[in-house]
Amino acid sequence: MTRGTYSVDIGTQRVDLPVVSLNENLALALLITVDMGVSFMAKAGEELAEVLAPYDLDVVATVATMGIPLAVEVTRHLGLDQYVVLHKTPKIHLADAVTERVRSITTDAEQRLLFDRARITDVDGKRVAIVDDVISTGASTGASLRLLRGVGANIVTIGTLVTEAGLWRTALGDDAAMVRALGSIPVFRPDGSGGLIEDWNG
Repeated sequence: MTRGTYSVDIGTQRVDLPVVSLNENLALALLITVDMGVSFMAKAGEELAEVLAPYDLDVVATVATMGIPLAVEVTRHLGLDQYVVLHKTPKIHLADAVTERVRSITTDAEQRLLFDRARITDVDGKRVAIVDDVISTGASTGASLRLLRGVGANIVTIGTLVTEAGLWRTALGDDAAMVRALGSIPVFRPDGSGGLIEDWNG
């Protein structure tokens, strides 16, 4: 393929994602949930909620920032009221947060997930779904699992709009079996002649 966009079905919705180079050996199709519009996110959240509904959930958890629009819609369509957010940016109410280290594929430096201690009672002993926009390397999802389990959450499923390539399966190990996705996308490698080829493993 040439550099430009990549078409993918996310549930019943087809979208064209921009393909951007991360470095000279890797390009990604970017799904930016905050740019997708209200109607797209409402439909995607409804469809993912249908997939997750059999798990009898008490609460939805997500990672800021791109996961928040999805968490809102999934929570709404499940008929729940509360969702919780794992933050990557320090905020005044997170001075004493529970933390877990994480490194994302799109971020150079190591970060920390931060979870407000005041929200622990919302997940402790509860049936929790982790939802996120994209599962790529599995790093953010794995860190979310460790953090939430550490404060007593019973993680029963993981929902995402798309999985990206296949590294996440190895990173998540046995937990990979919990992942439910509305679609999947590859990463892209140079083909040696100015174009890109799909890599479903890497």
